[in-house]
Amino acid sequence: MRTTFVMDPPPIVEDWLAQRRALGQDRYDEVWEGEYHVSPGPTDRHGDVDYQVVGILGPQARAASLHGRTAGNIGRPGDFRVPDQLYVRDRGGGLWHTTAVIVVEVLSPGDESRHKLGFYFRAGVEEVLLVDPDQRTVEWLMRGRDGFEPADGSAILDISSVDLAAAIDWPI
Repeated sequence: MRTTFVMDPPPIVEDWLAQRRALGQDRYDEVWEGEYHVSPGPTDRHGDVDYQVVGILGPQARAASLHGRTAGNIGRPGDFRVPDQLYVRDRGGGLWHTTAVIVVEVLSPGDESRHKLGFYFRAGVEEVLLVDPDQRTVEWLMRGRDGFEPADGSAILDISSVDLAAAIDWPI
């Protein structure tokens, strides 16, 4: 279900969003060009696979002099996305990262991960990894001339989609 307000949200919605912030339930919420997107926390399957991918990619990321982050903000106030993981070259980005070398999106039913690709491309992200726990698939996308293009794996981390998929203990 999708709800859109063509004006400022009513006070009850603002109160609800304030309550989400106070309870820390807004960690995955995003703002797309001023439009607020409420995202639930990850499912157990999502979290399981996300945790495994961190463990698998961590050594390759360190070997490539990248620093991993979980659920970080890419963009700026008023226009940002929150991938499940991001890998950056420099530490100390603070609350906002203008870009990342690699972003990882673990797919959940009904999520908007694929709709974020244009934003990531404009932000200068070099590679995107899409992992689908339900389909048990791994999809690498590399920066092309006009957008992201399918790839057999990561050129930066030297791991193939096939090898990554085989290393994941997919939940039932």
